[in-house]
Amino acid sequence: MSYHRPDAGLLQNLKDIANKLRIHSINATDASNSGHPSSCMSMAEVMSVLFFNTMRYSVEQPRSPSNDRFILSKGHAAPILYAAWAEAGLFPTEDLLKLRKIDSDLEGHPTPRLNFVDVATGSLGQGLSVAVGMGYTGKYIDKADYRVYCVIGDGESAEGSIWEAMAFASHYHLDNVVAIFDVNRLGQSEPTSLQHQLDVYKARAESFGWNTYIVDGHSVDDLCKAFHDASTVKGKPTCIVAKTYKGRGGPEVEDKENWHGKPLGAQSQASREAISQQIKNKGPHKIQISQPTPVPDVDITNIQLSSPPVYEKGAKVATRQAYGKALVKIGENNSRVVAMDGDTKNSTFAIEFKKAFPDRFIECYIAEQNLVGVGIGCGCRNRTVPFISTFACFLTRAFDQIRMGAISQTNANFVGSHCGVSIGEDGPSQMALEDIAMFRSIPGSTVFYPSDAVSCERAIELAANQKGICFVRTSRPATSMLYDETTKLQIGKAQVVRQSDKDSVTVIGCCVTLHEALKAADKLAIDGINIRVIDPFTIKPLDTETIIASARATGGRVITVEDHYAWGGLGDAVCGELGPYKEFSVYKMAVTEIPRSGPSAVLLEKFGISANCIVNKVREILA
Repeated sequence: MSYHRPDAGLLQNLKDIANKLRIHSINATDASNSGHPSSCMSMAEVMSVLFFNTMRYSVEQPRSPSNDRFILSKGHAAPILYAAWAEAGLFPTEDLLKLRKIDSDLEGHPTPRLNFVDVATGSLGQGLSVAVGMGYTGKYIDKADYRVYCVIGDGESAEGSIWEAMAFASHYHLDNVVAIFDVNRLGQSEPTSLQHQLDVYKARAESFGWNTYIVDGHSVDDLCKAFHDASTVKGKPTCIVAKTYKGRGGPEVEDKENWHGKPLGAQSQASREAISQQIKNKGPHKIQISQPTPVPDVDITNIQLSSPPVYEKGAKVATRQAYGKALVKIGENNSRVVAMDGDTKNSTFAIEFKKAFPDRFIECYIAEQNLVGVGIGCGCRNRTVPFISTFACFLTRAFDQIRMGAISQTNANFVGSHCGVSIGEDGPSQMALEDIAMFRSIPGSTVFYPSDAVSCERAIELAANQKGICFVRTSRPATSMLYDETTKLQIGKAQVVRQSDKDSVTVIGCCVTLHEALKAADKLAIDGINIRVIDPFTIKPLDTETIIASARATGGRVITVEDHYAWGGLGDAVCGELGPYKEFSVYKMAVTEIPRSGPSAVLLEKFGISANCIVNKVREILA
């Protein structure tokens, strides 16, 4: 497909729109008395060419699954993104003056409260991972021709997650992805490390396997050609290294330090006048936005296990193994279930999904921040139901991506295996002991902690249909069956697994510690002491009603026992719910120091969460 240079009229219109976008950005940030106009001004031509010459999309349906995608990784330049959509006709340009107002969704950084934003950005270095997740979905799952464009700030390119995404995109030949580096030379507090060394950016991108162009980022002619050429490249993603100037067009602002993150103030009028003089056609501009090729609708509702969770009575199965089995079952039920892992699939058992559905499994290798970003990207526009797995401790590396995923209103399911000291000899670097606290802190999250294979399969089934961030914590040791296929397991509903009319203490545990609690119950029963044992199933939301009823039936005495640090996990969740009631006493049993290597049973004993420790705690309380 040969390149046909746009006619002079279109090129001039694109220049005029770019300058209008600059003025909108200045006006909006002046009206809010805050924001980043200089960061917007450097990328005006990029936005003009993308939105009014290159991208195919429906203005009436900005998040149509058929549209080309745009991710503003440098989210602080939000005003120019809003201005582009206003100029495209989505909403009145007057609304831009509501920027950052409490009653406006035009927030300081983009969020999906806006119908043209897929994911929240602003925590830098994350946009490209989402973009390549979208690109992977388009190329290999949707098999559609929509393209994905991501604008990256040169300052944020210091983030390692950018290069994790670069490696991923080239490995999977994502020729539908275009990354635009807005190399405007200046960071927040000083010039960037590379400033305008465009050849270094180009060499780095090419070394990661990207087709790369250096362009004058203020030339609409150069940009039109670069974006066209990118569309003809097969087998490689494209990187456009655009040389720009921060504050472009402002006489006392352009390429000057100390203008980051502040309105132009006293320089606004002079900047507006200088930029306005460059505009030949004030508009409206007669530009035809290209329409996308329709993609088929998909259904990701009512996902169920293809067969019930049936296990032999008395069998011992690790919940991580049940995860692999459940994942295959929901994959059989719905072709939009996808799974990804960070080179731990033979330990998390996500490998079972790969064996069954190799075309829907994404190996993200040892790059957990990108792993999470790819999963979030795959889930955008409800094209897939992503399950993201690795050792639970490694998800802490991507906490910021998970946090931003919640702000992005994403529906993503995380499965973390190898939790707690019960993993044994691998030692503390591999032991997730903070993960429950982390996921509990995420707004709108659901935290599952299944205690046997049956409940793990049901947790995966429920997570597939639950909105928001879901976390399923799986364990390494094999545990006995507590339930069967007829057990009704629900989010926010606990199971009382041991009770009598004479229970003296309520003990709440999960998975390994729940089974330790059952062993303790057997030991105590020899001496005539009965305890009630509860499996919460979900730590968030917690079944407060069942816990309160059991606590009252056992004299207000409650023990929580968990294979997790003492802060932010099960014990704190229970204390948070029972805190308003003075009649209850909660005793937390948890890991309170950095553990060490050793056999699983020895570690449970050493760090105070074994059956023997529970027996001693019950006796101590009753004494």
